[in-house]
Amino acid sequence: MNTLFALVDCNNFYVSCERVFNPSLIDKPVVVLSNNDGCIIARSNEAKALNIPMGAPFHIYKDFINAHRVKVHSSNYPLYGDMSNRVMNSLSEFNPNLEIYSIDEAFLKFNQTFRTNIRYDVLKIKESIFKWTGVPVSIGLGPTKTLAKIANTLAKKNNYDGIFDLSSKTQQEEILKDINVESIWGISKRWGSKLRMIGIGNALQLRDSSPRRIRQYLGVVVERIVYELQGVACLDINEILPKKNIMCSRSFGSTVNDKDSIKKFITEYTIRACEKMRSQNTRAQSVYIFLQTNRFNKDKQHNEGIIIGLNTPCSDTAKIIKLSTTVIDMIYRPGYLYQKAGIMLLDLIPENINQYDFFENTNYHPSDIRMQVIDSLNRKFGPGTIANGSLRSNNKEKWDSKKHYLSPRYTTQWDELPHAM
Repeated sequence: MNTLFALVDCNNFYVSCERVFNPSLIDKPVVVLSNNDGCIIARSNEAKALNIPMGAPFHIYKDFINAHRVKVHSSNYPLYGDMSNRVMNSLSEFNPNLEIYSIDEAFLKFNQTFRTNIRYDVLKIKESIFKWTGVPVSIGLGPTKTLAKIANTLAKKNNYDGIFDLSSKTQQEEILKDINVESIWGISKRWGSKLRMIGIGNALQLRDSSPRRIRQYLGVVVERIVYELQGVACLDINEILPKKNIMCSRSFGSTVNDKDSIKKFITEYTIRACEKMRSQNTRAQSVYIFLQTNRFNKDKQHNEGIIIGLNTPCSDTAKIIKLSTTVIDMIYRPGYLYQKAGIMLLDLIPENINQYDFFENTNYHPSDIRMQVIDSLNRKFGPGTIANGSLRSNNKEKWDSKKHYLSPRYTTQWDELPHAM
């Protein structure tokens, strides 16, 4: 075995970013809230010790949080995005075989033939990232990405130093038997239920199953996971299991009853969802659009959504915008104050699977070229450089999220830079 994968994961990333510029938060319970200060989306270890659950509505836990002097911050995405870039750039200094998996995770690929002490090298990476960025990381090592993902979960436990190597077959036997099949990277709850129906309830049982039988039962994706658990790398450094669905939604800064404004909002989130879809080289086979009033307003409720199936899989933003705004015409009801809207791209398939409609002249090439040019320009010159002409207006007060606990954008806004006294 010459290849080893390392998953580098930032610890409590949003909280860690806040602590870099506000050291008074270190060793204190801290939570970070979602858009509109709605739910808790990040917790420090001290907050976890208070049993504050992930995703909990802030208004329900507000008294508890105040009573335990938990520090609260609104989500500061410009800061988190910039800190993520710093971490990833630092990682690339050590290893060019870098694959960014999410805002706070990245895979590295090592060739063990030329390394005598891999643990020393990984420890140096861990210490350097903290020294250069102030963000602590945990690193899981394994012969495949799936095993590295499991190792990273173990690396975060207190009885380890932030590094866990799952290369040993003996150690794999001991650990995989205690991992529920639904906890394996890439296994959904639905797939987990199906696996349990044939007597597979943990990672060890899945590893020891027949890959061919699993493929017949659940398809090629789960077959590859079986091979990965067996130590056979099926997902190389530029191969990530694509998401099956992608959703973009957000509560409005204030309630909205104007249909045209809602259309502009859904247009913006359609653009974002389609960009995410194309970034993983997939197309949608159906689209779900929904519109919701404030669920805490008992007097006048209207929550409705529609799923539209596509004749041919699509990743063209303009086509999906046209579809999503048409759905808003169908589900919008005058007289209601709407609080939230969103879009979900469903049943995503790889873009190289070109399914043509017998009755339509489908040619993906012009659309794909156009989308590639737009995505390239937006990556180079910034989001929104090229965008749909019907985007929402600049009335930021109505649309911006409520952020009552927002920290400064220390690294991206000149007038919010920290001052030395």
